[in-house]
Amino acid sequence: MKKTTIILIAIISLAVLSCKDNAASKVKSKNIETAKARDAKMNNGMPVIAFDKKAYEFGTINEGDKIDGSFTIYNKGKADLVITGARASCGCTVPSWPKDAIKPGDSAKLNFVFNSRGKRGKQNKSITLRTNTENVTEIIRVTGDVIPKK
Repeated sequence: MKKTTIILIAIISLAVLSCKDNAASKVKSKNIETAKARDAKMNNGMPVIAFDKKAYEFGTINEGDKIDGSFTIYNKGKADLVITGARASCGCTVPSWPKDAIKPGDSAKLNFVFNSRGKRGKQNKSITLRTNTENVTEIIRVTGDVIPKK
């Protein structure tokens, strides 16, 4: 019983002594400045992304056909919209996104190529965009049917 009490007192003492540092002193001033600049921009308004369509339906095609398509991206917000990346769910779909900022009220095209080689039946591919919007990621889809080769 004495050993347990001594160990418990030692653990509590260690915890109290290790927490004596002021947490505010550990915050870097550079991080505070960065956060203030970010908050000031957010108060001016965020970019808001919108699309002409959330899914591109290519219909029915033959296996091996390639589909070139596009989505129109609109900035409905009050700050520049920046797309930092676009990633498809499969190597058969290759997106090409606008690299320049989209100004408020403007639009731009996101183009893609879907290669149906080796694909059969119903297809539902996604393209995930990384943006500076509130949601950070946006997902659009490419769908359709592929008739197998005979």
